[in-house]
Amino acid sequence: MGKIIVIYHSQHLGNTKEIAEALADGAREAGADVEKINTNERRVTLDDLMNADAVAIGSPDYYGYVAGTIKTFFDDLYLWDQAGKAVTGKPAALFYSHGGGGTVKQSLEKFASRYFKQVGETVERGPSDAGEAKKKCLALGRELAQKAV
Repeated sequence: MGKIIVIYHSQHLGNTKEIAEALADGAREAGADVEKINTNERRVTLDDLMNADAVAIGSPDYYGYVAGTIKTFFDDLYLWDQAGKAVTGKPAALFYSHGGGGTVKQSLEKFASRYFKQVGETVERGPSDAGEAKKKCLALGRELAQKAV
């Protein structure tokens, strides 16, 4: 299996981190090499992206939109693409957390569809379904690992 980079934003509650870790665990179980980047701690570089065969991207729902650092990642993708870097076409898995909203899904999928080929369904982690979301992310990680060539 190939290398997967799990890109996510997580802060004080850790809900997005929890499902990011489940997705990473599923990918590792399927034999992939996994690197996790919490965009709240550091920015994703072009080298990070170029060294990955597939990506997973997750965000909390902030006012119905992706976290600012995830938006910055997509802005960077746009600039790299405009500069002629080969940043499009990788398989990608998507996930998000929310405390009762959940409308971030539309923004996340729209941004990702410009650059990546989505694998599986976008996983939602709401306020009362943490266990189910973790199971879905484990399975999604395994599925993404099979696409990372």
